[in-house]
Amino acid sequence: MKKITLLGLLALFATSLGAQSPAPADSQQIVALVREVKAQQTQIADNQAKIDAKLVTLAEAIRVARIYASRGGR
Repeated sequence: MKKITLLGLLALFATSLGAQSPAPADSQQIVALVREVKAQQTQIADNQAKIDAKLVTLAEAIRVARIYASRGGR
């Protein structure tokens, strides 16, 4: 997650350095884009946390199912 943030900020920084004199509107657009990227990264982190929680639940269900299957006397 930190790599994505760093990469995005470096890309925005490089873009701003490419322009000789960015207009105030350009810097406002950059700030808006940075905020949008941060919001997207927050959403991605939240989604990843939800996925991890579901995987834990699924792993536990599989563990319990294996226990019951082993007691079934195959």
